[in-house]
Amino acid sequence: MSKALNVLFVTSEVEPFSKTGGLADVSSSLPKAIKSLGHEIRIITPRYRFIGERKFKLHDIIRLHEIPVPVGATTLVGNVKSSFINNQKDKVQIYFLDNQEYFGRDGIYQSPATKKDYKDNDERFIFFARGVLETLKQLGWTPDIIHCNDWQTGLIPAYLKTLYKDEPLFKAVRTVFTIHNMAYQGVFSRESFEKSHLPKELFSPDGVEAYGNFNFLKTGIVFADTITTVSKKYAQEICSNDEIGAGLSGLLSTRKKDLYGIVNGIDDTIWDPINDNFIYRKYDAKSLEAKYDNKHALIEKFALDNSKEMPLIGSIGRMVEMKGYDLIASIIDDIMKLDVLYVMLSSGDKELEKKFEQIQKKYPKKFALVLGYDEELAHLIEAGSDIFLMPSKFEPCGLNQMYSMRYGTVPIVHATGGLDDTVEDYQGNGKGTGFKFYKYDTKELLKTIQRALKVYQQPEEWKKIMRNGMAMDFSWHRSALEYINLYKNILKQ
Repeated sequence: MSKALNVLFVTSEVEPFSKTGGLADVSSSLPKAIKSLGHEIRIITPRYRFIGERKFKLHDIIRLHEIPVPVGATTLVGNVKSSFINNQKDKVQIYFLDNQEYFGRDGIYQSPATKKDYKDNDERFIFFARGVLETLKQLGWTPDIIHCNDWQTGLIPAYLKTLYKDEPLFKAVRTVFTIHNMAYQGVFSRESFEKSHLPKELFSPDGVEAYGNFNFLKTGIVFADTITTVSKKYAQEICSNDEIGAGLSGLLSTRKKDLYGIVNGIDDTIWDPINDNFIYRKYDAKSLEAKYDNKHALIEKFALDNSKEMPLIGSIGRMVEMKGYDLIASIIDDIMKLDVLYVMLSSGDKELEKKFEQIQKKYPKKFALVLGYDEELAHLIEAGSDIFLMPSKFEPCGLNQMYSMRYGTVPIVHATGGLDDTVEDYQGNGKGTGFKFYKYDTKELLKTIQRALKVYQQPEEWKKIMRNGMAMDFSWHRSALEYINLYKNILKQ
C-alpha cells in the first residue's frame, strides 16, 4: 500500500457540532470516509458557544493553551479544544479553535434574533484562518494537504504563500480549496483587507480584490494549489456562465486546469430505506411493495385523496427562486389539474409561502404543505413519494435527488450542476434513473412532469427506473477515493 496521507480539513461548520446546511454534512461524512481508507485526517473548526464541553466531551490540548492571532491593530488569543467524530472502527479527531469574543455567540454567521450577518464576520474568519496556521505550528503535526472549504477558509492559501512562506513546517504543504456554492463569497470592504495583515500589493484585480471589495472566496481561488467543486457540471458552469459563476467566471476560467468537480456522496448509514427507522416500513429493491405502505402512510398523514391510485409527488428544500420554487408556483394549478397528489416540505420566500398556502386551501385533498423542516417527515416523503420534484435553477451538487434514487423515488430535475451529473434521463426501454428538462422554463417543466406521468402508467417500466436509481453508488467511499487520488497528484507536482 502507498504511504498514508496526512490531511487537515478546515471548515466553518461540521455535523453534529454546528450546522446551517450541506457543508456541515460534507465536513463530517467526507473525513470519515477518507479515514476509513487508511489515511490520517483531522478537522479544525470554530468552537461556537452552543458546542457544549460536556455534551461533546471536549478536552483541552495540553500544548495549546493560548494562541496569539493578530487581527487589525489588536492581537487576540485563541484556545484549542479537541473531540472525536465516531465512525465505528475509526475516530476522526476534531480541533475547535475557541475565542469567546468572536465565536461565543448563538449563531454561526448571523444572529438568530435579527437574521442578519454579524458585522465582524470579516474579523472572525481572519482570526480563524490565521488561527488554523498558528495551531499547526504548535501541534507538532504537519499535514501534507490543507483542505479548505468555502469563503470562511479562503484566506488560508494566501497566508501560506505570503506571511508563512518561509516557515519550514509549511514548505511541502499543498492546499485544496472546495467551493460548495459560488453564491456565498465573503465580500468585505478595503478596511477589512487591512485587518488581515496580508501584503498591501495583494489588494488588486490579480489578487484578493473583486469589484472594489476584499473577497474571501476569490482569495481562495487565486492562491489555492487546486480548486474543487461539488460536481463536474457545476465546475464547467461556474467557468462559462457568469450568473452561476456569480461574477467570478472569468477568473475561474483562467484556473480551469486546476479545477476539478467531485460529486458529493450521501451518508448511507442515515439514508437507506432498508435501515431507516423514520419510515413506516423498511424496504429495498427486492421488496418494493413495502414502499407503497410508506406512500399510504403519507397519504393518510395528510388526509389526501385515497379514492384511486395516483402518483404522489414530493418536494423538500429551501423555498427560494434558486431552487426552482418560483417555476413550481407558476404552474402549480396546472399540476393540480393532473391526476397527482403532492406533499411539500419547505420554507423560505414569504410570497412563495403565501402562494402555496393558498394552493393547500384550494386543493386540500391533493396538496399538503408543511412549512419548516422536519427530519422524520423528510425521510417519509423520500420513502413514500413516487416522484421527487427538484427543478433548481442551479444546483452545485444537490443531495435530495440522490436520496430519492436510493429510496426508489424517481426524480424530475433541471439539467444543471450535480442534478445533471447524477440523474440519467429516461429515454425508453427501461433505461435511465429519472427525468430531466434542459430549458429552464415553466413549459418545459410541465411537459417533463407529463412525460413522467405517462411512463408511470406503465408499472413494469416504472419499476425498472426505480431499480436503476436504487442500484446507483452515491456513497462517500467513491467520492473519498477521488479526493485521495487528487491529493496524491497534487503532492507529485
